[in-house]
Amino acid sequence: MSAAPAIVRTRSGPERDAIREMVAEFFDFMRVRYPDMLAEIDDYILQQDIAGQLADFDRYFLPPHGECFLGLHEGAPAGMVMIRPAGDGACEMNRMYVRPAARGTGLGRALCAAVIAEARALGYRTVLLDALYRHEEALPLYRAMGFRDYSDPALFKADDRRVVHMRLDFDGGPA
Repeated sequence: MSAAPAIVRTRSGPERDAIREMVAEFFDFMRVRYPDMLAEIDDYILQQDIAGQLADFDRYFLPPHGECFLGLHEGAPAGMVMIRPAGDGACEMNRMYVRPAARGTGLGRALCAAVIAEARALGYRTVLLDALYRHEEALPLYRAMGFRDYSDPALFKADDRRVVHMRLDFDGGPA
């Protein structure tokens, strides 16, 4: 029987290196899963300046600007998720990824729970996320954790049915 997944805040150089590796794996996974969206994925990577964000890791992914959780499975880096401010009392859960060998171990659920707990602790009222339509591993998890689909014309790719927008509101958030 394997040990329960562990979640740590990314602070050390080796932890940052593991996150950088997994960000690349995440986008490779996206390209394989969504061959019909290669242009959109590449455009997103450029528009978000993923390389620049990773080069200036502390500025984007550490407090007070954000947080980055590293998931460990059997002591090795196996998953990640990032949180960053989204404005108006909301934060965004970003780039959740679990390596194939650790899928089905509860690591994704533990990463998602870490984001929810951190968002509450930081006083956010809402956690937002965007996912793509064939994320059959992640979408049911998000819904089980209390996220619900929503729409708003101002959202990223709001008119593209392949992009799923979800939110989790805490105490008195919008219905």
